[in-house]
Amino acid sequence: MIFNLLSKIFCLFLRVSTGNSFPPPLPQNEEERLFAAAKQGDKRARELLIEHNLRLVAHIVKKYFSSSKNQDDLVSIGSVGLIKAIDSFNTKNGTKFATYASKCVQNEILMYFRAQKKLSCEVSINETIDTDKDGNPLTFSDIICSDDTIVDDIESK
Repeated sequence: MIFNLLSKIFCLFLRVSTGNSFPPPLPQNEEERLFAAAKQGDKRARELLIEHNLRLVAHIVKKYFSSSKNQDDLVSIGSVGLIKAIDSFNTKNGTKFATYASKCVQNEILMYFRAQKKLSCEVSINETIDTDKDGNPLTFSDIICSDDTIVDDIESK
């Protein structure tokens, strides 16, 4: 289900990058009807809401994260935020969906950046850091390991 949805999003994104455009935004009454149907479990209504709001995700990525190298990844991550927004939006609150969804998309992208920042300080002991003269990978564990027999020497004494 999720794979099918993400593949449709990816196809739509590819169609956009070749010059075509996203589907147009939905009229207010149609959007409300689709939200009501999606709350009742209509998967097609949910998919239509996602497809017709992908333009918002692309706009947010271009506007706020234009200097990022991986904009395609950010569109995918923003799409997850859009899906969360669609699943949690309450039409009775009186706010426009675009307002609510834009915050959800931005938050999802910011959470991704925070996670990347947190992981940037971590280093694996098996990470390749260089190559030896024969072209074999050299890892931290190769440098740290030692052939000392200190423990054996202490036990024998």
